[in-house]
Amino acid sequence: MSWNPNLDPHCPTGTEIDAIETVIVPRARDLGGFEVRRALPAPKRQMVGPFIFFDQMGPAEFLTGQGIDVRPHPHIGLATVTYLYKGRIHHRDSLGTDQWIDEGAVNWMLAGRGITHSERMDGAARQAPQSLFGLQTWVALPKDAEDSPANFEHATKESLPLIEGEGKQLRLILGDAYGERAPTKTMSEMFYADAILAAGASIPMPDNHEDRGVYITAGSVEVAGQLFEAGQMMVFRPGDRVSLKAGDLGARLMLLGGETLEGPRYIWWNFVASSKERIEEAKQAWRAEDWAHGRFQLPPGDADEFIALPDR
Repeated sequence: MSWNPNLDPHCPTGTEIDAIETVIVPRARDLGGFEVRRALPAPKRQMVGPFIFFDQMGPAEFLTGQGIDVRPHPHIGLATVTYLYKGRIHHRDSLGTDQWIDEGAVNWMLAGRGITHSERMDGAARQAPQSLFGLQTWVALPKDAEDSPANFEHATKESLPLIEGEGKQLRLILGDAYGERAPTKTMSEMFYADAILAAGASIPMPDNHEDRGVYITAGSVEVAGQLFEAGQMMVFRPGDRVSLKAGDLGARLMLLGGETLEGPRYIWWNFVASSKERIEEAKQAWRAEDWAHGRFQLPPGDADEFIALPDR
C-alpha cells in the first residue's frame, strides 16, 4: 500500500524502460500476516503510462479485532487509486474527507503539492472477522499539475461504466477505453479497468493509448501463444494489436496504461516528483511536523499519530 516505507528510493528513473514487451513478476512482502505484491516500479519498468506504483493487497483474512491501521502519512506529485475486490477501508485525509471504500468503488486522491491521509479497518468493522483483497496504484502527475491543490473523489461501483458480453465483463475505473469514459477527472490521458473473463473468452487491449499493460489477479491468460499466470504483469509494445485469451479457469485482469509523461520521475517513500529538489522540500516539510502552519496537516478525526519520515 502507499504507506509502505520500504520502497527503495533508488528505483529506476525512467531511462531504463525497455522498449519491447516486458514481463514483471511482483516482489512479495510480508507485512506481519498481510502480504503485498509490488509490480511497479520494477527494475526494467518504472511506469506503465502514468502508473508508477502498483500493489496487490492480500488476499488476507483478519480475526475479530484485527485489521490494517495505516497511520497518517504524506504524498506529493501523484494521485492514489484504491480499488477493492473484497473488504472495506476507511479513508481520512487532511482535506477533511471521511470516506469508506467498498468493493468495486473507487477512491481517487489527488496529492498535488501535498496531502496527508490514513487508511484503516476500524470502528464497527473490527467487531467481526474481515477480509481484504484489492489494489492500490499511484498515478504520477504531469509537471503542470505537480503543484495543483489536493483533491479527493469517490466513485461508486454503480457509477462506473460496465461493458458485458461474449464471456467477459469489464468495469472502467479511470480514463477512457472501448468507447466509454469513467467519471473521475484525471490530470492526463489514461485507462484503468477491471476485466473478468470466462474460460476461453478473449478481450483486445485498447488501441487508443500509447503505453499498455495488464496485471493478472486470478486465473491465466494466453498472449501470442504464451500462457501467463496470476501474479504477473505484462507490458506491450506501443502500436501492437494485442488480444488476451483466458485459460481453462477463466481470468481476472487489471488493464492499465495511457500516455507517457514528459520525463522520468523520482520516487522516495511516499513522494513522487519531476526533480530531486521537490522531494527534498517535501521531506523537510514533513520532518518539521508543523501541522498548524506548515505544508502538511493531519487528517481531522485521525490526528493523534502519524508515520515519521524514514531515515533513508
